[in-house]
Amino acid sequence: MQQDMFSTHSKRLVLQPMVDANVLYMVNFIDDPQATELYQNLRQNLSWRQDSIKMYGKSVKIPRLQAWYGDPEAKYTYSGLDMTPMPWNDALMNIKYDLEELCDTRFNSVLANYYRDGQDSMGWHADNEPELGEKPVIASVTLGQARDFDFRHNVTGEKVRFTLQNGSLLLMKGSTQRYWQHALPKRMRANCGRINLTFRNILQ
Repeated sequence: MQQDMFSTHSKRLVLQPMVDANVLYMVNFIDDPQATELYQNLRQNLSWRQDSIKMYGKSVKIPRLQAWYGDPEAKYTYSGLDMTPMPWNDALMNIKYDLEELCDTRFNSVLANYYRDGQDSMGWHADNEPELGEKPVIASVTLGQARDFDFRHNVTGEKVRFTLQNGSLLLMKGSTQRYWQHALPKRMRANCGRINLTFRNILQ
């Protein structure tokens, strides 16, 4: 059975009732006017690219644009893509500092995904690459169009859905990536863009 998750509109991280996971949600990490301004800034100024991955022996373009920023040593590989970070810009650095203070965690990189409309999506996966460590802390910031974000338990198949709002923060840590996959499904009625920033620490 799929649950719908709701969080209170308070300026705090709220622990979500998910088994085998440590997931917290803050609906207003960045206030709405500033979040909308940041969305426009990053949409215009990040170095977006559309990569291709191998699926069933064919090269397929991923259904979104992405960009990788971080410290020079924060190189990352996922789905066969080698990501070399571009230098931090001021907007990303400011968000990073705020997250590090709030989460008491160091982040040395961010994967930015730009979902241009409801046709862009992300399939089921876990952020469990070796470079992230055994229990990675991943801070996911949403800017722009609200979109559904789904979790699925690896063993029970239980599904949990969040609707991530403009300016919200979803924090995943502990054993979350071991026991749960997540996805951003297509949504025909989503006619505006969404930028997702996932801050993480790449181990050396």
